[in-house]
This record gives sequence, C-alpha cells and structure tokens, in this order.
Amino acid sequence: MVAFRLSEIQRRSLLFVDEPTLPEGAAEVLSIIGRAYVVVDAIDGVVRASPAAYAFGLVRGHTVVHAELLELTARVRRDGVIEQKQLELPRGPLGQGTIIVLARVASLGEEYVLILADDRTEITRTEEIRNDFVANVSHELKTPVGAISLLAEALDDAAEDEEAVRRFARRMHKESARLSALVQDIIELSRLQGADVVRRGKPVDINAVIAEAVDRNRLPAESKQIDIVVGGRIDEPVYGDPDLLMTAFRNLIDNAIRYSPEGTRVGVGLRSREGLAQISVTDQGIGITPEEQERVFERFYRIDAARSRQTGGTGLGLSIVKHVVSNHGGEVTVWSQQGQGSTFTVRLPEMETDAEPGETRGVAGDRRSDRRGEKPAGHTGEKQGGSSAREQGVSA
Repeated sequence: MVAFRLSEIQRRSLLFVDEPTLPEGAAEVLSIIGRAYVVVDAIDGVVRASPAAYAFGLVRGHTVVHAELLELTARVRRDGVIEQKQLELPRGPLGQGTIIVLARVASLGEEYVLILADDRTEITRTEEIRNDFVANVSHELKTPVGAISLLAEALDDAAEDEEAVRRFARRMHKESARLSALVQDIIELSRLQGADVVRRGKPVDINAVIAEAVDRNRLPAESKQIDIVVGGRIDEPVYGDPDLLMTAFRNLIDNAIRYSPEGTRVGVGLRSREGLAQISVTDQGIGITPEEQERVFERFYRIDAARSRQTGGTGLGLSIVKHVVSNHGGEVTVWSQQGQGSTFTVRLPEMETDAEPGETRGVAGDRRSDRRGEKPAGHTGEKQGGSSAREQGVSA
C-alpha cells in the first residue's frame, strides 16, 4: 500500500504543470495605460486584449490578425529588444479602409510578449491633408489671381478701345466670380473638417433637404433648359446636420447640371433600403471613365480641366460631398459609362425610431456593403414597392 501511494503521488506530480501567469501588477497597469494592447503567449495565441484592439481589427477571436505584428513579436523573442514601428494595416477583411498604428512590442515576463498600439490614423492623415491642401490651394489660387492681374494690365493698355475694354471687363468678371467660388469652397471645406455631427446633430428630414437643394439649383438649371425631376420618398429621418447635408446635395445636383448638355434632365431618386436612406442623382452627361471614377472625389481633381474652366468648376464640390457624407456615417459612390451619363449615390444610416431617446443615433453601418462600381437601380429598372427606380426619377 505504501508503494502504491508513493507511485500515485509521483504520477500526480508529473501531471501537474504550472501555468504561466502575467507578472504581478501587469494586468492593473495594462488596464489604465489608455492604449490598445495585446498579450500573446509563446505560440502567438492571444492571452489578453483590450476592447480597442478588437475595435481596431488587430485581434479576431484568439488570433493576431496582421502578419506585420507577428513579425515584430518574433523579433522580440529572438533578440530580447523592444521593437517600435509605424504600420499601415487594413481595418477589416473587406473594403479598402486602413488604420495607421504606432506599434511597440516588448517582452512581458518570461512567457509573454506585449503589443501596444497607438492609433495615429487621424494625426497622420491630417498632416498629409494639410500639406496637400496648402500646396493645392496655392496652385489653384494662382490661376484666377494671375488672370485678373493680366486682364487689368490689358484693360489699362486698351483704355481707348471701347470694345476691348468691354471684352476684358467681361473676362475679369468671370475670373473674379471663379476666384470667389474657389474661396467659398475652401472656407466650406475647412468648416466641414471641424464640424462635430455627433454633438450638434439632430433628426433630419431628407425629403425637405432635397427639396431645398433642388430649389437652390433651379436658376442654373433653367438657364440651360434642364429639368430636375425628383421621385420617391424617405420616411425615416437621419441623424445629422441639415445645413451640411443640404450643402452636399446642392453640390451633387449642381455638378450634374454643370456637366449635362442643354435641354436634358437631371433625376433625383429617394428610397429606403435595409435601414439606409439612399439618394441618387443622375445626369445625361458624357460619363466618366473607370480610371477617373477612382479620383473624382479628390480635392481639386477635375476630369476635364478645360471644360471645368468653362463651367466654372473648382474641383472641390465632390470632395465636400464626400466629407459631409463620411461625417454622417454614410458613403457616396459613383456609377458611370461614357455616353450614358453618371449616377452618384449617397447612402446614409436612418435613425431607429423605436430606440430609446439616448439611442436614436444608431448607425446601420453593419448593414452596409461596399457597392462601389455597382450599377444603380436607375439603370437596371429594379423594382421598389411596385414601381421601378426609373419611375421614381432616379434615371434621367
């Protein structure tokens, strides 16, 4: 019996293995550092991770998603030296969204490796935007200012020629109007970057916003004999800033009018789909090539610079649209074929009217999908509630 007891004790001692644990106090420190963190074991399994690490897409389940982070952890295990590197990582498995993080990786005790991630996306992109913006603004302002200066000199030299004076005066008036529009768009874009939709927003009736945007474009449309046809309705409100949304849709409709031939039609279609308010603006212009569709929302980008000078475009209208829609948790996409016109579609999350008062800002972002390049309903004749999108005014 004594021998049996000793055998049992020895067998149990061999089966018992001490589980590695975090150093004393490490968990408390990690909870207050204010950064996303991930603790991995010797085989890169996630032992502990902060909610921010999951939100940034660094961790899925018990796995570190990105190979770049695993390379840093392997280097730390091999060399025993703290590693730090700024990485641009995909935000999720779908889409083209990225996140820029400053990753710092170090050993934590004998068994673990700690990954600290500081989100630098906003800081990095703000710096890039500022640099690009200053360079672009300087270049764009030079053109009308230089033109006005040259026209003033020509006007002075042709003081005795009444016809020349009138011609140069008309040109100066046109360039000054272009300069005024450019400055106004720059001010508008700067204001948008500082707008806080979450704090200042309220329930917005998209139908009223569209009606006002259409009304503000009546005069330029009538000057080109263009009809603006509105069809459909959105019953649920969206949460946001009505002035900013009106500016975005006014720019979209104005853009459609500018690039449409005289005597044509601009269609504005509204509908609700899967918790999203969908607004489509369709023109009968020359269309946009696939290469240019990827760039139309860039600041100061113009498809045809010569034609933009004729139409008075500044290259900032669609950029303003993208900023407004992004600030409201939505997306804007374009579908176009050369010779068949273009359709710009805005999707905004509708408010959940059955939610509690403090929860009425719910975003239906989880129900959105990446629809870039998808042919809009106005061109497919997709049925909605017994009527096609074409009947609702989406198609011109």
